[in-house]
Amino acid sequence: MVNRKYKLVILGQGSAAFAAAIKANDLGIRAAMVGGNATPGTVIGGTCVNVGCLPSKNLITVANAFYHTANNSFEGIKYGKGKLNFKRVIEQKDNLVRKFRKEKYADLVESLENVTYIEGKGKFVSKNTVEVNGKKIEGEKFIIAAGARSIIIPVKGLEAIDYLTNEEALDLKELPKTLCVVGGRALGLEFAQMFSHFGTKVTVLQRSDHIIPEEEPEISDLLKQYLEEENIDIYTGMSINSVKKSGSRKIVSFSSGGKTKEIEVDHILFATGRKPNTDGMNLEKAGVKLDDKGFIKVDNKMQTSAKHVWAAGDVIGEPMLETIAAKEGAVSVENAFTKNKKKINFSEVPHAVFTYPEVASVGLTDAQAIGNGIRCRCGVIPSSYVPKAHIIGDTRGIIKIVANNTTKRIVGVHILAPHAADLIHEGALAVKFKLTVDDIIDTVHIFPTLSEAFKLAAQSFYKDVSKLSCCTE
Repeated sequence: MVNRKYKLVILGQGSAAFAAAIKANDLGIRAAMVGGNATPGTVIGGTCVNVGCLPSKNLITVANAFYHTANNSFEGIKYGKGKLNFKRVIEQKDNLVRKFRKEKYADLVESLENVTYIEGKGKFVSKNTVEVNGKKIEGEKFIIAAGARSIIIPVKGLEAIDYLTNEEALDLKELPKTLCVVGGRALGLEFAQMFSHFGTKVTVLQRSDHIIPEEEPEISDLLKQYLEEENIDIYTGMSINSVKKSGSRKIVSFSSGGKTKEIEVDHILFATGRKPNTDGMNLEKAGVKLDDKGFIKVDNKMQTSAKHVWAAGDVIGEPMLETIAAKEGAVSVENAFTKNKKKINFSEVPHAVFTYPEVASVGLTDAQAIGNGIRCRCGVIPSSYVPKAHIIGDTRGIIKIVANNTTKRIVGVHILAPHAADLIHEGALAVKFKLTVDDIIDTVHIFPTLSEAFKLAAQSFYKDVSKLSCCTE
């Protein structure tokens, strides 16, 4: 027996699901949002607000402030090492999470006139029916936005020890003295530097030959150098042999560069990727196909193999970003219920790594452009060419523009610098609207700003910018 019927049923309660619910409400579509969790930390609001962007960036900000108080570059200001109340830092983070979860999610969904929130995990029992808490709900159309969770690589001895994912790491009440981070991509590096800035001795183990291997090699190599200069040990080209207990501590055995090494640490944090929360949803009953990793297959209009089902957010795979998840959710609803058939161009989506300095990129890398048959040319300048970098006392980093050699159209922008995540949006507009390096040169930039780096990198296509005065056109 079907208890309730809706025009739209949304399975999930994170960024993609909420964006879909808001769009459905705006369009006057009677919808149900079914919110259940594969992991205990992702209550209403999903990953980002509970165990992702919001809490981690809060702790990263606090850690940076603590570290840079004693490690600033200004000759006239010197402080000793400050006092850290780590427990209070975590409590403040938790208060922030509760505030946003309530105001931006729990209260919000109650205010949506056309949307009913149903707590519980949903699974398909037929093409148009899902079961939640033993009750059946029928929908004309569906959006699956169930998210993803941490995946742990197989390691000998792991079943006998306790370990951390991002969820547990964010909830530690005591600062560990030592930490091993397995994984050298965005999440792993952010947590590694965060704990290091708080005072933990951190070792990073990365399987590939480079950290953040998807980024430009110049950026990867420089960031590794900067992190190592902050006393973070990084081993690349690594394989883990085993883990085991040593009292309350853990011993990690790994091989790198032809040598085997053991380290003893308080905690091991796995940042080795994410897997979709598609298991147990009986998606085959709705005709929804998955890829070989379990992520839902969609086209660029977010439609699945089933014509009445769309999918959005981390459940469809990379890029797993809060902002694109929200866009996917909203686009799914529009495409399902309006004549607007919107497409998403993922090459226009910027992403960032919130280390300090930050990494931010949009569009194609040099190698990707060549792989796509583009005869490209790159403008690369160090941050030391940017006057504002000297003003703030941090000249670390580079900016790289990848452009079509013939048309000068910008196809990629890559930045390693303080506040790179804020700076990348001019690059995102350049890629999205097919601007050229000449368009950037012709745009007046405020002096002195870090954003001048983009203009200088564009000017480097034509001249040696190291020999320019500060404000030369």
